Amino acid sequence: MLSFGQEPDIVFGAEISLDDLVSEGMHKGASMKWINVNTDADTWRTEEDLLICRGLPIGVMRSAKQYENFILKVEWRHMEAGGNSGVFVWSDANPDPESRLPGGVEVQMLELDWVNLNTRDGKKPPIAYVHGELFGVGGVETVPDNPRGTRSKSIENRAKGKGIWNSYTVVCIDGTIKLSVNGKVVNGIRNATIKKGYLCLESEGAEIHFRNFKLIELPSGVTSEEQTAKKL
Repeated sequence: MLSFGQEPDIVFGAEISLDDLVSEGMHKGASMKWINVNTDADTWRTEEDLLICRGLPIGVMRSAKQYENFILKVEWRHMEAGGNSGVFVWSDANPDPESRLPGGVEVQMLELDWVNLNTRDGKKPPIAYVHGELFGVGGVETVPDNPRGTRSKSIENRAKGKGIWNSYTVVCIDGTIKLSVNGKVVNGIRNATIKKGYLCLESEGAEIHFRNFKLIELPSGVTSEEQTAKKL
């Protein structure tokens, strides 16, 4: 396990309980704390309401705590053509030495030109790559709603390109994930073999910005030890 330690390196986003959300009054929630797992000290920084990732080296930062059932809302924009990133849910936050990325379920965040810049043998990758694919990583298995092999592709292409903000709402309940891209639910997976773990934000080669990161915790379910990522 590559990690700089267990003390939070970044404070970004807000965590809100469901009870606080539905009760009377204004509840901004508690600040979320993040730990740098295997990137450089200057890979991540905050500027006012933004979290900025410079994209190098490849790796992740993780939430300080694990989450099971929740709704995640986040806005993101790539600053480079073909930029690559994502958020891992129900993650072990334990990077593979070669890929430098952890296990979990990845919610893909790719800039639209990625397919144009990754042509191989004269063929472009499927456009599905860049519109919020969902897939298990590091041994985590899922059942895709809209199969593209073991991955699930969005049924409608809604992501926006370089420099433009995208909005994701990710609903994670009892091994099922539903993804809304810019205001419409277009993708999902179910029966994830892991359904409790860390959140990880991904640095993968290009600058990306995040803002308005909010996590609403929902009631826990019946989740076994085998269905829970190992605590760090």
